[in-house]
Amino acid sequence: MNISINLTKKPKTKPDESKLSFGKQFTDHMFLMNYTPEKGWHNARIEPYGPLSLDPSTNVLHYGQGVFEGLKAYRTKDNKVLLFRPDENAKRLRASCERLCIPPIDEADVVQAIVTLVKTDIDWVPSAPGTSLYIRPFIISVDPFLGVHPSYTYLFMIIIGPVGPYYPGGLNPTSIYVEDFYKRASKGGMGHAKTMGNYAASLIAQEKAIKLNCIQTLWLDAHEGKYIEEVGAMNVFFVIRDKIVTPELSGSILPGITRKSTLEIAEALGYRTEERKISVDEVIKALKNGDMKECFGTGTAAVISPVGELVYKDVRYVINDNKIGKISQKLYDTLTGIQYGIIKDTRGWTLEVK
Repeated sequence: MNISINLTKKPKTKPDESKLSFGKQFTDHMFLMNYTPEKGWHNARIEPYGPLSLDPSTNVLHYGQGVFEGLKAYRTKDNKVLLFRPDENAKRLRASCERLCIPPIDEADVVQAIVTLVKTDIDWVPSAPGTSLYIRPFIISVDPFLGVHPSYTYLFMIIIGPVGPYYPGGLNPTSIYVEDFYKRASKGGMGHAKTMGNYAASLIAQEKAIKLNCIQTLWLDAHEGKYIEEVGAMNVFFVIRDKIVTPELSGSILPGITRKSTLEIAEALGYRTEERKISVDEVIKALKNGDMKECFGTGTAAVISPVGELVYKDVRYVINDNKIGKISQKLYDTLTGIQYGIIKDTRGWTLEVK
């Protein structure tokens, strides 16, 4: 794929790395590529970062036909820049496109676009501890029309920006609210796709969580309302007795890349893992009788986030004295060690940008 590059004539001032938040600063450039039925995906280009011009009737503004991804680039101590499993993001983007009737993009082209944009703005990859470059590929439908049917034209974009920890408390345990009324997704729906509407559907429960001083919402299944699914921005894991247990992928849960990596690392470290249905009643029972040793979430943004408290039906259940557990810490250290090049990557998960 040929990518044209138009460099900005007005570079931005880079932010102070010690004060980075998440998702608020963006680099000098962005990637764009168009789709039409006649030309397919074409006109791959890097342009100065700036606003879009869209017709008020643009399809995505009314019907939400859009998908996105999230991944990171990490600067190592020897000044290399590493991407973490970008091929998996490209694969999941393709699956999301198929669910949303969006023409898929060749996975190799997606990775090439990411690498080229990061290379263009490589000086923006921060080096301060706990920081990284967040990468947001997304595809939107851009036909100007009102009517419910798939668009004929699309825009693929990538924007990137330096970030600090996703949660203000970093690796400190978080409080999670268990939502037992609203539902996020169901089998046959779009829970397995990374699409805008899934996140919009979570906002009302997230508002409830914030009022309870919780940072995220833990969702239950839509069919019976009794089985654990996932947290708003993370997959969820429980350490029950001597096993690391996580909900099985049922079609309504996003197949997280950090989730997949965590399972593989855990098994390599000798931990027993299990993917299966987990009821909220089982979780509460384990909390009450002491079988629940740890709980943590996994995701690109937060990597591994320990959970120190679950709030369910107005009762607060403390996990591991609201401290990060040994298993959570070990998994975090191993995963981030690979991402930052501290631990040798023997699995071919990282891709150097050079």
